[in-house]
This record gives sequence, structure tokens and C-alpha cells, in this order.
Amino acid sequence: MTLITGNTWSHEIAPDGAFVRAATGFRGQVSRAPGAAHAPAAGRYHLYVSLACPWAHRTLIVRALKGLEDVISVDVVHPHLTDAGWSFDTGFEGATGDRVGGLAWLQQVYRRADPAYAGIVTVPVLWDRQFSTLVNNESSEIIRMLNTEFDAWARHPEVDLYPAALRGDIDAANGWIYPAINNGVYRCGFARSQAAYDEAVDELFAALDRAEALLAGRRWLCGDQATEADVRLYTTLIRFDSVYHTHFKCNRRQVAQYPALHRHTARVHRLPGVAATLDQDHIRHHYYHSHRHLNPGGIVPAGPDVTGPLMALPLD
Repeated sequence: MTLITGNTWSHEIAPDGAFVRAATGFRGQVSRAPGAAHAPAAGRYHLYVSLACPWAHRTLIVRALKGLEDVISVDVVHPHLTDAGWSFDTGFEGATGDRVGGLAWLQQVYRRADPAYAGIVTVPVLWDRQFSTLVNNESSEIIRMLNTEFDAWARHPEVDLYPAALRGDIDAANGWIYPAINNGVYRCGFARSQAAYDEAVDELFAALDRAEALLAGRRWLCGDQATEADVRLYTTLIRFDSVYHTHFKCNRRQVAQYPALHRHTARVHRLPGVAATLDQDHIRHHYYHSHRHLNPGGIVPAGPDVTGPLMALPLD
């Protein structure tokens, strides 16, 4: 297997036309355990993210909620995903370049960590400055490290998005939200057969209906506090009406047509620091401009504005 860059979806299509997401390749852990290879420390770790990507967005939200902005630095790739993959071109507002290694492409970060790496180049990336290596590129694991391993330096160590008493409920929620909603929108958008699309879209809206019914009777998905399950759902819902509804053919209904889901999106969006992690220009430009197999002209729509209604929505 060779290094796979660019719109990697084309390498993740099953014979029946279904989109099957490839597994991430780096699964190291930052841990306070004695003898851990990657011990937590302020200033040692760096995130490479795309502001367009919902998986990377998870890490930025947890970083903000924990108050780790001065502990873990961040670089942002250009929103246009080219054939060579994510670039560090700074010709788009908010794109930072690579301020750690001075590299031009994210694939070079992967090669720097492992010259023999063969796999898909994705964001987010958690980088260890001390060892000049890539620790982890699985967002679900990165957010748990951010949640627990850096409390000694966090401004908000009291925030716990994966509390012990709720872990069973959180894992259960993630277990159906991820395949049917988080990844479900991609299964709809990247499907290469009618049957694969039909199956994915039915599962997507059945899961959205389930989440709507659940949230109609409570503020949060699990228990009486915000958890990582809410963050993981939010990053899909905040992109839904502006991108997935049209671009990925998830157009039975909009999130704005689900009263409880719409309030939940607003509730997470209004948590301290979350709104600042959202960049709708990066989101729209990435999806509509990069996915030329879905949008050959690369025309980026002007809207809609999803955050204005969220800020005006009564929550209680």
C-alpha cells in the first residue's frame, strides 16, 4: 500500500459502492502513567487540523473547553484538499502554515514521523515536538487524552467530558451516533450505488429521529452534563444544513426542522469557547471546492448562515 493523499474517499469504496472509512494508522497515547513514551507536558504537543473537518473540529472544541490553548499549539491547513493532500498554503484566511516544521504538505509530516508510512493522510494529527513524531491521528482518542492528561496545566481541569459514572452511556451513544450520523453523512455523500446510498440515508435519518426523541426530554445526550458524546454529535449537526443536506444528498430534512436537535446544536455552540472553533468559510470551501466528483465546477455557495439562528434560539 502506498501513501494515499487528496480526496481519499476514492480508495474507500467497497465492491457494492458503499463508502467504508479506512482505519487510522497512528495510535500512540499521551499518558501520565510511569514510563509512558509520551508524557504530558505544556508546550510539548502540537495539533495539525483542518477547520473544515468534523473529526479535527472535535479536538479544537475539547481543547477550548478544557482551556488548553496555551498548552497545546495548533496549525491549520488550507481548506482546499488537493490531489497532493492537505497543504500548508497560507493563501486562505485562517490557514497558518506549518509553524513547527516549516513543511509544505501534511503528507510530509507523516513521512517525517515514519518514512515508510503507507496509508491515508488525514487530520487531526497530534505531534510530539520533543521526539519529532506523530503520536496519534484518531480523533476519538485524541479528545480523551486532552480531557484527562493535561489537567495540571488546563484552565478548566474541572471540566470532564468522559466522567466515570457516565462512560457506559457515552460509549453506547457514540456506538450508534458514529456509524449512522457522523460517518453516515459521508456514507450518503460518497456512495457509488443507489443501494448503498439508500441504506445509508435510511440509517442516517432513523438515527437523527432517535436523537431527536432522546433530546426532546433532556438537555444532553448522557446524564445532566455535556460530554464528549454531545461534542461528537455537534460537529456533524453544525455542518448539516450548510453542507451535508445538499452536497451529500442528506436532504430529507434539515437540522433546523428538528426542534430538539436544533436546540442541542445551539446549546453546544454556546458553551464557552466553542463558537470560536467554527469557521463556516473553511467548511464550505473545503467541501464544495474540493469534492469535484460531486461539484464539478467547484462553486462555493454563499450560505446559509447557521450560527445566527443558533444564537437567537431560545434554549429553555
